[in-house]
Amino acid sequence: MGGVMLTVMLVLFALSVPVAVAIGVAAVVGVTQFTSFPLIVAAQQLFVALDRFPLAAIPFFILAGNLMDVGGISRRLVEFARAIVGGIQGGLAATCVVTCMIFAAISGSSVATTFAIGAIMIPALVRAGYPVGFAAALQATAAELGVVIPPSIPMILYGVTTQTSIPELFIAGFAPGLLIGGALIATVLIWCRVCGWGRRDGEGRLPLLAATRQAGFALLMPVLVLGGIYGGVTTPTEASVVAVVYALIVGVLVHREIRLRDLFPIFRKSVITSAVIMFIIACAGLFSWLLNRQGVPDAMAGWLVRTFDSPGEYLLIVNLFLFVVGMFIETSASIIVLAPILQEAAGRLGIDGVHFGMIMVVNLALGMVTPPFGVNLFAAAQVAGCGLDRMMRYLAVFIAVILGCLMVITYVPWLTLALPHLVFR
Repeated sequence: MGGVMLTVMLVLFALSVPVAVAIGVAAVVGVTQFTSFPLIVAAQQLFVALDRFPLAAIPFFILAGNLMDVGGISRRLVEFARAIVGGIQGGLAATCVVTCMIFAAISGSSVATTFAIGAIMIPALVRAGYPVGFAAALQATAAELGVVIPPSIPMILYGVTTQTSIPELFIAGFAPGLLIGGALIATVLIWCRVCGWGRRDGEGRLPLLAATRQAGFALLMPVLVLGGIYGGVTTPTEASVVAVVYALIVGVLVHREIRLRDLFPIFRKSVITSAVIMFIIACAGLFSWLLNRQGVPDAMAGWLVRTFDSPGEYLLIVNLFLFVVGMFIETSASIIVLAPILQEAAGRLGIDGVHFGMIMVVNLALGMVTPPFGVNLFAAAQVAGCGLDRMMRYLAVFIAVILGCLMVITYVPWLTLALPHLVFR
């Protein structure tokens, strides 16, 4: 059954059928052709897949990100980041990375980060003389940090599907996020010096004190969200609601950039984005349920352990596999379908579940910036008004940098596990 379902799903992918529909149709084929269950079971399992309290955090974090975008928070974060690193050659490019790192600690979504920050940074980089392809490729790549630095929607999905602590996953994401962000900053600073870009990046930036004062309420949000989680005051789901309320208060009453007429478009955009993600989760949940009933995860885990008997070899194969999967399949669906299978084998080889979760999240996040279906690429190209072909020569360098960081994260587990062990164990 599993082979037929996978074949149907891949054929539908090849025909450009939407991800959720392809997974759902493959699952329905499995129910009708290989089980004695009535078709109503499919509808029941779609509901069961969504009937999990932590998943409620996803639409709230999406709404918080959209409120911050319209409420002027993203613009103030850009000015703050520019005040920190914008005074050197290539500082404007480094500002793009730093801003994405800060925004990532609020939004939990890489696509939201691409639109919110890219709408400001890409035009600014182009005006400063950077090639438009470089600006778009940098923004798409830096926005990947939106799912690596907590709070992160893929981390929530991994935690739910594998019964791994979401707070531990969140705090484990800081060091990998800082590693990737630092590597990208070093890359663009060296690149700009070699190519002669950004010699006048320091012009027009605010003094650090003024920029900090202006961005004060924006910078307080990750403190409230993450501080509430790690302080034991809120769960991740409750923290997402706090983020929405705070973003609404700041946007309406403090910055006064959100009007009543803006609320309906914000809610509509958030509902559509959330519905797409939830539809994928529901269909992937049904698909995963059928595989579990057939014992596919246990059988696959046993085969993987017998075939790759050392943790290092297994992690290398998994990384290669996930890199290819991430090119074609959406991150949420990949995590829900693959995480239970791959994590089961990882556990048998003694690999920590939190460490393995970070490897999966970082690797599949890379799929957001790899052709042919990288969602960040299309978002950045839309903002920049350029074709993907103009981004490719620059994108290859950024992908290589993140792959190097992924290898460090994979084979230096204390980088991921030091903070969770310090805080929770």
